[in-house]
This record gives sequence, C-alpha cells and structure tokens, in this order.
Amino acid sequence: MLTSLKDLSLHRQVLLLALPMVLSNITVPLLGLVDAAVIGHLEHAWYLGGVAVGGTMISVIFWLLGFLRMATTGLTAQAQGADDKEQLTLIMVQGVALSLLLAFTLLLVHQPLSDLVFSLSNASDEVKVYAEQYFSIRIWSAPAALTNLVLMGWLLGTQNARYPMWMVIVTNVVNIVLDVVFVIGFGWKVEGAALASVLADYSGLGLGLWFVSKQWRTQILPSLLSKLSLVGQGMSSLLKLNRDIFLRSLCLQAAFSFMTFQGAALGDDVVAANAVLMSFLMIISYGMDGFAYAMEAMVGKAIGAKSESELGRTLVGTTFWSLVICSGLTVVFGVWGMQLVSLISSIESVQQQASVYLPWLVALPLVSVWCFLLDGIFIGATKGKEMRNSMFVATCSFFVMWWLMQDYGNHALWAAMLSFMAMRGIGLGVLFYRQWQKKTFLVSN
Repeated sequence: MLTSLKDLSLHRQVLLLALPMVLSNITVPLLGLVDAAVIGHLEHAWYLGGVAVGGTMISVIFWLLGFLRMATTGLTAQAQGADDKEQLTLIMVQGVALSLLLAFTLLLVHQPLSDLVFSLSNASDEVKVYAEQYFSIRIWSAPAALTNLVLMGWLLGTQNARYPMWMVIVTNVVNIVLDVVFVIGFGWKVEGAALASVLADYSGLGLGLWFVSKQWRTQILPSLLSKLSLVGQGMSSLLKLNRDIFLRSLCLQAAFSFMTFQGAALGDDVVAANAVLMSFLMIISYGMDGFAYAMEAMVGKAIGAKSESELGRTLVGTTFWSLVICSGLTVVFGVWGMQLVSLISSIESVQQQASVYLPWLVALPLVSVWCFLLDGIFIGATKGKEMRNSMFVATCSFFVMWWLMQDYGNHALWAAMLSFMAMRGIGLGVLFYRQWQKKTFLVSN
C-alpha cells in the first residue's frame, strides 16, 4: 500500500481536492476581521458587541446544521463511485428539500428563539438591542446558507473542489464589499452589516446553482423534476445519518463553548491569551479541514466503487499530505509562536500569559491530525453512528480531564482540549481498525 506514495497521480488528486478548500477557508477569518474593522470604527462599542453576539448566534445555528454538507458529500461520493446517476440526482433533490424545510422552520421560530437566547444573555441592554436587530435580519439568509451547504457537499462529492472554493470566496468577497458600502457608505450600521451577509449568501446560492447546472450537464444526469415524486424514498436513512452527525456536532460545540466560558472565569488576561491561541487552533482546523474534505470525497468514491485498493491509495495519499501540513504547523508554532502572538496582541500581560500555554498549542497539530483525517474517512463512509459515539466518548474525556486537573487553572482547559482531540482520533481509529480487519468498512451504513 505504501508504494502508492510513488504515484504522482494520487498526490495530484489529493491536492486538487484539498488545496481549493484550504484556500477558501482562508477567506473565513478575513471576513471576520473586516466585519470587526468596519463595525468597530462606529461611534459606540455596543454596535460591535451586537454584531458579535448576533453573529455568533447565527454561526452556531448554521454550524450545527453543517450535517447537510457532510452527509451530502459522503452519499454523493458513494453514488459517484458506483456511477449511479439516478442516485446522484435523488441526493440533490432530497438534500435541497431538507435544507429548505429546516430553513423555513428557522424563519418560523426565530423570534421566540431570539427572545429565549437573549433573555439568558448577560450582555448590556444596548448590545442586546443591536444583537436582536442583527439576528432578525441575518436569519433571512437561512434558505440560501443551508442550500449552499448541500450544493457544496454535492459538488465535492462529485470530486470537484474548485466550484465549492469559488462559492465560498465569492460569498465572502461580496460580503466584505457590501459591508463597506452599506455600513460606511450608506451609514446603515448594524442593519447594513446584516443585510450585507444576507445578500452575500444569496449571491453564493446563485453561483452555486450555476456550478451545479454545469456539473449536471457534464455528467449527463436525469432531470431534477423526474425525481421530485421520489423525494421521500430512502429519506429515513438520510435523516438518521443527519441526526447522528448533528449530535456529534453538539458534543463538539459543548467542548469548545466550555473552553471559552470557563476561560473567561480565570481573568481578563487569561481569556485574552486563550482567544489568541484559539485563533491559531482555528488555523489548524482550516488547514486540516481541506484534507478532511479530500478524504471524504475520495473515500466515498472508493466505497461506492467497492474498491479496497482505491480506498487504500486514498488513505495513504491523504495521510501523507496531512502529516506534512501538521508537521509544518508544529514547527511554525514551536519556532515562531511568540512572534505570531505579538502580531495579534501588543499587550505585554496577554503575551506573557500566551507564552505559558503556547506548548499546548505546539502539541496540538500532531495530536489532532488523526481526528480530522478519521472524520473525513467516516463521513465519506457515511458511518454517522460511529462518529456520534466516538465524539461522545471524547467529550466525556474532555470534562473528566478538566475536572481532574481543575486546580491547575487554565492548564486544565488546555490539557482537556488535547485529551479531547486525542480521544477523537483514538476512538475512530480503533473502530476503523476493527472494521478494516473484519472487511466490513467498505459496507456503508
């Protein structure tokens, strides 16, 4: 199997799928920076606070519904590997139908949901007003944002990463431009920032539909209308897969939210240092996610084709490049970590705190690479139950580690995060090894 490393076509295939997604991910933090810069130059701090709180609420909702992309990628890749044109069509119909159902449900319940969340918030009255204002406008992007997840998942499953890349880049660039025009040019403040995001999501939807139509013609697929009557066929399996991935995402969100809120209880300098180091963790995630996406698409295709040799090649190629990337990140954080910290914060006390906890971050790339890779493998194999169960165990390990070490303050949080990442990889690794040995991994759930 290791002889596959000499196969240049394999490396080309991995990089053609992974690098576009890495490049598109880079625009995500850039958008956040521009949002902060534009709103942060208004006359009152509560505008920025309102956008931050309202935007976080929207981000969490859409992130939890990310199963729409993941499930679609795995199922589409398997249909692509099996050369099943009927199934490729049905997956698109079912995915879009489910995304629109969820989007319109959000639109129906967004007001009571907003009232509940903000009633529990400790933010100032001014921040709450503008957070509610931002949220009430931004939620109208739900039909576009959720459908975009399906379109990107479907395109990636057909082994095309360039189109999803341009969808993300164009959406974020439009958002940035409209931010400047609406907030600074027209003086629309928070409403302008929210409207910019809504219009950007719909521009991404238009571009995505055009890309899908091009891919549709290339693959000579049946008419979408011919499958509308079959939208309920096999829907229970799709809902089960989405349910398992959703529960997995809830566990993941619980760990990261606890890291943020518990860190805030340890003092301003500690929470600021954690914010700086967590931004580096996001860089690790953006880099590794690109290769996880490649793994999803390639594993799903190999499983659809029932090809163990192709699956083996995929595992070797994506693992090799993931190790290259994470080793590079480890060197960068180990050698230039403090220089990077100083670029983000010039406050000496924050830099001092960050230097204390930096070694945890240096260890994270080599520890976390395995969970990103194995996530990609199991998503491509559409094995949601295994992902759900292993994530639950990893989340338990996070809280147990923190509880055992809580006397060590912030070190306990970082030890818990390292344990969390390690257990995610170990849990899925054990399940993968067992199924590989029993020759059952090629059989999707």
